[in-house]
Amino acid sequence: MTAASPPEILRAPLIVEFPFTRSLGPVQSAFLTGLREGTVLGVKTSDGRVMVPPVEHDPVTAEEIRELVEVAATGTVTTWAWNDRPRPQQPLDTPFAWVLVKLDGADTALLHALDAPGPDAVRTGMRVRVRWAAERTGAITDIACFEPYDGPAGGEAVPHDGAFADADAVTGIVAEARLDYVYSPGRAQTAYIAALSERRTVGERCPSCHKVYVPPRGACPTCGVATTDRVEVGPAGTVTTYCIVNIKAKNLDIEVPYVYAHIALDGADLALHGRIGGIPYDQVRMGLRVEPVWTEGGRYPDHYRPTGEPDADYDAYKELI
Repeated sequence: MTAASPPEILRAPLIVEFPFTRSLGPVQSAFLTGLREGTVLGVKTSDGRVMVPPVEHDPVTAEEIRELVEVAATGTVTTWAWNDRPRPQQPLDTPFAWVLVKLDGADTALLHALDAPGPDAVRTGMRVRVRWAAERTGAITDIACFEPYDGPAGGEAVPHDGAFADADAVTGIVAEARLDYVYSPGRAQTAYIAALSERRTVGERCPSCHKVYVPPRGACPTCGVATTDRVEVGPAGTVTTYCIVNIKAKNLDIEVPYVYAHIALDGADLALHGRIGGIPYDQVRMGLRVEPVWTEGGRYPDHYRPTGEPDADYDAYKELI
């Protein structure tokens, strides 16, 4: 079927977060514990190079590195880029420069922020020093930023015995990974979402190979041509393959174990994802015929349940696995 003109293209803010707890090895633990104590530590390789930030294995020889050394909190900018629009949770809330700084006594550079009044005040080769955070917890943010410096240079790296590394050492961190952006599903998926609000599933047919894609992509991934002919599929379909989920996801009110499956809706040439309910998890199987279950006010099927029909023949869905 050919539908009427699509609704206004949808747009919505989207936040993707992957915070996770990371354990630290002895070198990274000493480095972050050192920052908490106002000391910058590196490691010395077997050929005498000093690496800051420290790593646990030599990137050239792959040998284990454990010799800790202390370097100065002053250094030289090796390269930089101006950031005129700081984003939330960046080191400074006013325009600043991202800089690579080779600290005195080190042979590699550390990436951080430089507090400067403008790009004209930044140059490769300028001298800078660490500005320590007022409160330090054992994280890279214990270095609040770098600032211009015209004092004397620091000396060579000196051995560090790690005296504070065993007492109240930092042994783990929570890595905050977050992406904020505005997402637009585009013409094809906007029409798909609008149809779901009417409890219909609508895909698009390729004018060349005639495959029907659900969800639609706006173009055929095989032929590379635009897809504009809309086709209503389903509502029933066939389980092509599945997995049993045994780990409960945060903020998801579904008891484990449950089944998540690829479902080829009748008339579609691409399987979509859906949860299988209304049947014990260990009775779900390939070829099971299912239909959508909608909740009141739901914008998409809550899950799929068995229709009671005989299982589909393998040859009917083998190309969609």
